[in-house]
Amino acid sequence: MTADQIKQIISAGLPCEYITLEGDGRHWYATIVSPAFEGLRAIQRHQRVYGTLGSKMQSDEVHALSMKTFTPAEWAAQTAT
Repeated sequence: MTADQIKQIISAGLPCEYITLEGDGRHWYATIVSPAFEGLRAIQRHQRVYGTLGSKMQSDEVHALSMKTFTPAEWAAQTAT
């Protein structure tokens, strides 16, 4: 899968204000900003993202996905420095 394909899948299943994805075709690194993360712990946020990928994770089309997840307010604070 390509970075654009994975971004499209995540964006289709989760409202994203910002998303970047880098990787080598099997191992991916994402930064995702979504209002859907409000009130969720990190593991719950990651589960939401994994849920959008569904069978892509299980079938090894996406072998590994490391991510940083932020709410819009957290992202604004992060980028203000």
